[in-house]
Amino acid sequence: MHNFMARRKALISGISGQDGSYLLELLLAKDYEVHGIVRRVALEDPEHHLSRIVDRERVQLHPASLESYASLHHVAERVQPEEWYHLAAQSFVSYSFDDESSTLNTNMNGTHYILSALKNSVPSCRFYFAGSSEMFGNADEVPQTESTRFHPRSTYGISKVAGFELTRNYREAYGLHASSGILYNHESPRRGFVFVTRKITSGVARIVAGLQKEVRLGNLDVQRDWGHSREYVEAMWLMLQQPEPDDYVIATGETHSVREFAAMAFACVGLDYRDYVKSDPVLFRPTEVNPLRGDASKARERLGWQPRTGFRQLVREMVEADCRALGVQGWLRDLPVAIPEVDESARLRGAAR
Repeated sequence: MHNFMARRKALISGISGQDGSYLLELLLAKDYEVHGIVRRVALEDPEHHLSRIVDRERVQLHPASLESYASLHHVAERVQPEEWYHLAAQSFVSYSFDDESSTLNTNMNGTHYILSALKNSVPSCRFYFAGSSEMFGNADEVPQTESTRFHPRSTYGISKVAGFELTRNYREAYGLHASSGILYNHESPRRGFVFVTRKITSGVARIVAGLQKEVRLGNLDVQRDWGHSREYVEAMWLMLQQPEPDDYVIATGETHSVREFAAMAFACVGLDYRDYVKSDPVLFRPTEVNPLRGDASKARERLGWQPRTGFRQLVREMVEADCRALGVQGWLRDLPVAIPEVDESARLRGAAR
C-alpha cells in the first residue's frame, strides 16, 4: 500500500552552521523536504561557506538576510514551511563585546522579522528559536531550569533573551506554535575554529603536526556544561512534534572547566597540556557568568530526550577529527580512565574567549 502523504517541509535559518548541518541530516533521514536560508555570498562561494553541508543536492537554498524583513517574508511566502528552525545568529560571545550593534541588530531583528513573516504568511508553521544558556548569565541558582531568572552578562546573552521573549510573546499573543530551546554549550568536529573547544582540539592537531607550538586561551578555570550538537538538534525536532509549544532547557547536567577540556584533549595524543597551553588575560571576557549547569529534567520527562555522548567521548571525537584532517592519527592514544590531573594552583579570574 502506497503512502501518498506529502513530505513535511522544513526551513532552517542558519543551515550552514554546526547545528544547521546536523539538523539537516536528521530531517533528511526523516524524509523531510528541507529548505535553508543562506547569505547570497554563500551561494557564490559554496565550497567555503557551505563546507559543513555534505548533501547539497537534497536541500533547497534561498538567499535572504536576517536584517531584511522583505527577504525573509519572501522566503516564507515561497516555501510555505510547516516547521521553521531559527538557528542563525551572531553566536560568538566574545565578538558581541566588540561589536554590540551588529549582534543586537542581527539577533533581535532577525528573530522578530521571522516571527512577523510567519504570523502574516504561514501562521500554522511551527517555529523553533535557538536560545542559549548565556541568557542566565549571572544565574542565582545552580543548576538552572526553565524558571530560573535571566541575568545575561554579554550583548549576545541580551540579544538571546530578547529573542526568547519575542518567541513567547508571539506564542501567547498570536497563537503561534513557537518554542524555545535553552541550549547549553554543544560542540562537535564541526564547531567553528574561533570557539574555545575547537581552538583547543585543532591546536592539539596542529602541534602534533608541527604547525604551531602553543595554544593561547583565556581563563582556564571557567566551567561549562558541554554536550554534542548532533544530539541537541534531536531535541529541537522533538519540541516541534509536541501538541503544545513550550520552552526547554537542553543540557548534560555536568560541568567541566576549560582546563579539564585542554588536559583531556592533549592526553588524547599523549601530551601534557601544561607544556603547551598559555593563559592570556587579554582573552578574558569583560564580565563572566556564574557556573552554568542545566537541569534538563523537563526535556527528559516530556520529550523523552537525554544526552548520550559523555565529556571524554566528545573531546576524543573532536581531537580525532582534527588529527585526521591533518593526517596525524598515529599520535592518538587510548583515553585515560579519568580526566588527567590539572594544576588548580593556576586559578585566574575572567573567562575563556
